Amino acid sequence: MGRGGYALLGCMVMGAVIGANGDKPVGPQSLPGDNLPPFNMLDASGNLVMPPPPPPGGYHQGPHSAPESSAPGPSLDVSIAAARAAVRDCTSRGYYGAATVVDSVGEARAMLSADGSDGSHVFVAQRKAITALEFKMPSAEVRAAIEKDKSLLARVKPNMFVQFGGFPIFQNGKVIGAIGYSGGDDVACAKAGLAEMEKQLLGRS
Repeated sequence: MGRGGYALLGCMVMGAVIGANGDKPVGPQSLPGDNLPPFNMLDASGNLVMPPPPPPGGYHQGPHSAPESSAPGPSLDVSIAAARAAVRDCTSRGYYGAATVVDSVGEARAMLSADGSDGSHVFVAQRKAITALEFKMPSAEVRAAIEKDKSLLARVKPNMFVQFGGFPIFQNGKVIGAIGYSGGDDVACAKAGLAEMEKQLLGRS
C-alpha cells in the first residue's frame, strides 16, 4: 500500500473513532463540520486526553461503507471548478483571497486559497456562504433585509458573517449549497465562481 493509501485508511479510521465518541463544535461560532474530537487533544488543564475504549465493531470503517453525510450539495469536481474559477477571476486582476463552496447544511465541499493569500480567507468565505445559504439570498441582501426587518436577526447565527460575497446555489429550484469569496473584489469573484457552478450543473461545456 502506498503512502496515499495509508493516509486514506488513517482518515477513515479516525473518522470512525471520532464519530463514535462525541466530537462536537467548540462553541456557537464554530463553522459547520468543524467538530473537535474529545481525545488526543489538550484539555483545559493542559493534559493530553486519552482516547476512550474502541467503539462496538472496532475503529475501522472499511471500503464501501455508508456515506458519512447524505446532505444534498454540489459534487466535489463541480465545487472545485467553481472555487477555482472564483480564485482565478480575482488573481487575474491582482487580488489575493479564497473561495469556499458549501453543501446544503453548510459543510465545506471545496476551499481554495490563492497563492500569496493568508489562511483566514477560506473561513471568512465559508461564513459568508452559510449566511447566503440560511437566507437563500446573496449575503449582501441579507444585511439590507435585516436593516428593514429586525425580526430576521433571529435567523442569524454566531458563526455567520453578514457581509457581501456569498451567494446561494440553486438546482431545480432548490438551494443545494452556497459559494463565498473573501479577500478581493468579493462580489465579482464569487459571481465568477457561481457562473462556473451554474454552467457545470447545467452540463454545458
